[in-house]
Amino acid sequence: MAQTLPWYRTWISVLAASLVLPPVGLLLLWMRPFKGGVLRNLFGLVGKLALSGLLVILTLTYLVKLGVLHMEMSGAGWLPIFSLRDPKGDQDALEKHRAQMAAAAPARATPSTNAAVTPADPAATAAATGGAVSAASGKEAAVVAPAARGYWTDFRGPNRDGIYTETSVLTAWPTEGLKPLWRQPVGGGYASFVVAGGVAFTIEQRRGNEVVAAYDLRSGRELWTNGWPALFSESMGGDGPRATPTWHEGKLYALGAAGEFRCLDAASGKMVWSKNILSDNGAQNIMWGMANSPLIVDDKVIVTPGGSGGRSVVAYNKLTGERVWGSLDDHAAYTSPAVANLLGERQLIAVTAKRMVGLRVETGELLWDFPWTTMYEINSAQPIVVDEQHVFISAGYDHGSALVKIQKGERGYSATPVWENRNLKNRFNSSVLHQGHIYGFDESIFACIDARTGERKWKGGRYGYGQALLVTGSGPARIIVITESGELVLIDPSPGELKEVARFSAIEGKTWNVPALADGVLLVRNAREMAAFDLKKAENGK
Repeated sequence: MAQTLPWYRTWISVLAASLVLPPVGLLLLWMRPFKGGVLRNLFGLVGKLALSGLLVILTLTYLVKLGVLHMEMSGAGWLPIFSLRDPKGDQDALEKHRAQMAAAAPARATPSTNAAVTPADPAATAAATGGAVSAASGKEAAVVAPAARGYWTDFRGPNRDGIYTETSVLTAWPTEGLKPLWRQPVGGGYASFVVAGGVAFTIEQRRGNEVVAAYDLRSGRELWTNGWPALFSESMGGDGPRATPTWHEGKLYALGAAGEFRCLDAASGKMVWSKNILSDNGAQNIMWGMANSPLIVDDKVIVTPGGSGGRSVVAYNKLTGERVWGSLDDHAAYTSPAVANLLGERQLIAVTAKRMVGLRVETGELLWDFPWTTMYEINSAQPIVVDEQHVFISAGYDHGSALVKIQKGERGYSATPVWENRNLKNRFNSSVLHQGHIYGFDESIFACIDARTGERKWKGGRYGYGQALLVTGSGPARIIVITESGELVLIDPSPGELKEVARFSAIEGKTWNVPALADGVLLVRNAREMAAFDLKKAENGK
C-alpha cells in the first residue's frame, strides 16, 4: 500500500511555499523522498537541483525587492554583486557625518544653488587674485597668499595620461598596508578628484541632487557644496554623475550626468555661469550618461555633447560660457578630450561613438580621423599619445587595441594602423605607458603589451574592472591599481612579468572611480566611501 506523504511534503505545499517564501520551499523540496529506480532518482535529483537554482534566484529577487539586499552589476556587465548595502542608509550616514564635521569645525558657507559670481563681486576678484576679503567691509583686503596653484587639476592628471611626476613617493608599502589620513562617506557616482591649493574637488549624487563638493586635502573636511536637482539612474552602471570636474585658474568646471554644466568659483563654490550641454546642442543623452571631463584649452572649455549639425564636440568661452565653435555630427562616447602635439602641431584628440579624431584647437576643424566602432558604440578608455606621430587606442567588449600612425602630406593629415589586435581590451579603465610598454586591463585582468608591436608580454593580475595610475620621479617607477573590490595594489612595472609589491584593502564596495594623486596624497573613492593616503617619502620614511 502506497505511503501517504505529510501535507507539507506534497508538491502543492512545495510550490505554494516556493512562491510565498522561497527558502521554505527549498527546504520542503529537499524533504521530499526519492522514489523508484536509479534512473528515476537521477532525473529526480537533476530536477531538484534545477528547481533549487530557480528558488535561490527567487529568494535573492525577493530580498532585493524588500530592500534587505542591494544588487549592482560588476564591470563584466552580467555578473551581479550582492551586498547588505542600504543606499538610503548610506545617504543618512553621509549627512550625519557632514553635520558632525560642521559642528566640530564649521566649513565655509554653502552657496545657494543659483548663486552666481559677477565680475563686480569682490569675493570672485579675491579668489582670482589670491587675495582675501574683509568680512566686515566686503572689500578686497591685502593679498595674504599667492593665487592657488594646482598640479592634478585634470582627469587622470596634468596630461590626462594617468602619470604622476610631482613628488617622490613611497615605492614600498608596509605589510599591513598604508594608514589613511582620513576615510569617510561620500555621495554616489563615478567621478574622480582634481586637486588645487590643498583642496580636492569631486561631484557626487546626494539623494535627488548632483552635488559638486570641495574637501580639505589633508583632513577631508567639507569646505563647500554646490548642487542642483538631477538623478541619472540606470540599472547596469548605477546612479550618479560620472564626469570628473576640471580646475583652472581659480574656477571649477563640473558636468553632470544629464548635461548640466557649471563654471564655479573654486574658492567659494558660487556659480559663475551654467548651461545644459545636451539641450544647448540638440543632443540626446547616451546610455550611461555624460562621462566626459571638460577640457580647458587657451580661452576655451571643450565638451562633447554628441549633437548633430556640427555640435558633437563644442568649445565654449571658459569665462562667459558663450559658444566659440562646434564640430562633427557624431554621437558622444564616454572618453574625455585631450590636447597633444602631433607632428609639430597642437591638436585636440577626441573619441566619438564611431572614431578617434584630431581637431584644430582654434576652430574645431577636422584634421584626421581613425574609424573605431565598437559594440553598442561604447568607447570609454582614454587614448595614449605614444610619441608625436603615434596614438594608442583601446576598447573592451572583445574589441581590442590599435596603434595609429598620424602622417601629414600634401593633402593634409591621415591616420593609419600600425597594428591592431585583441591582446589588450580596455573597457572603462584606461592604460598607462612606461618605457615603451603599455600596462592596463585586458577586460578584468591586468596585462602588459609592447606599444610598438602590440605583442602581449604577460597577463595575470586578476583585479576585476579597476583603475591604474603610473608614478614616476626620482625613485623607481610604480603602478598603483585600485581593484574593483577596493584594494590598493602596488606594482613594479616590468615587461618580463607581473611584479606585485604590496596589496591591502583601502575602501569597501564596488570601485570603478579613477584614483587621484597630488602633493603626495593618494585619493580613492567609489559610490559610498572615499579615503586619502599619504605617500610622501619625507613623512613616511623609505
